[in-house]
Amino acid sequence: MSAPVRVLIGDDHRIVREGLKQVLGDPANGLPDIVVAGEATHGQEVLDQVAALSGPAGIDLVLLDIAMPGMDGLEVLQALRKAWPVLPVLMLSTYPERQYAVRCIQMGAAGYLHKSADPDDMVAAVRKVAAGGRYLTEATAQALAGAVERTGVVRVTQQGVPAGVDALSYREHQVFRLLTAGQSVGEIGAQLKLAPNTVSTYRARILEKTGARNDVELALLARGTPAE
Repeated sequence: MSAPVRVLIGDDHRIVREGLKQVLGDPANGLPDIVVAGEATHGQEVLDQVAALSGPAGIDLVLLDIAMPGMDGLEVLQALRKAWPVLPVLMLSTYPERQYAVRCIQMGAAGYLHKSADPDDMVAAVRKVAAGGRYLTEATAQALAGAVERTGVVRVTQQGVPAGVDALSYREHQVFRLLTAGQSVGEIGAQLKLAPNTVSTYRARILEKTGARNDVELALLARGTPAE
């Protein structure tokens, strides 16, 4: 009998964690069994749990949501890759793959899965990533190949170079996610410990790089919805 795949779930929504545990622990999925070794509700708790479980010695995979309170999922991913570089991380999100998957893979994630994924795909992804592979959906593979077309809100820079979310720096991407979540410049500054003027500067750069004209178009871009 194969050893069980030990998973740590990082998601701030209890209903999501319970749903994931039910899917991953379903005996109908066969062997090897998948065991949820731990749960975390915010970014720092993910890191604390991984440390308490001795990293790769205690778990085989971290299933990590992007939209985490405190440290967001990308910050946690960055910290995990630095502290435990051999520990696979499978990112889980409600964000469109074409807007976030490439960023996650570039930062070292072993895969990216949308929360609406079929339970069979979820189980397959966990097993493949825990075994040392990469799990790429067709949409993620297309994004990595640069074949995904931009939405109507994305234009080009004055130099004629295609712009988009992938052009954002790490900090710009943080601000972008918070803006599209409806946070104000002041709220973002408080969360990221930045002056409001600095956040405004990042916002201006984001608008320029993506070609969006305002926060509404940024929100449409994050959802993959064309502007009217």
